[in-house]
Amino acid sequence: MSTRSKVVLGISVVLSVGTVVGVHLKQNLDRERLRLGVVHDIERQKRKEENLRLLQEQIELTKQLESEREKIFLREASNRS
Repeated sequence: MSTRSKVVLGISVVLSVGTVVGVHLKQNLDRERLRLGVVHDIERQKRKEENLRLLQEQIELTKQLESEREKIFLREASNRS
């Protein structure tokens, strides 16, 4: 086998191994991104549920406040007359 053939074979082997390793690393990276995407979606859903719960609490507190203000207003109006 000539020196030139050995060099070409060596380069071919190195490129082939590099390609296989590169594809393997990219697949692992893609899998990790997919897993993180699911984790982020779950966290986003939990934040959304928490925000909805807080909004509902605020609505209820606002109704209570308005009711108490109305009672105070009616009490003051009845005291004036």
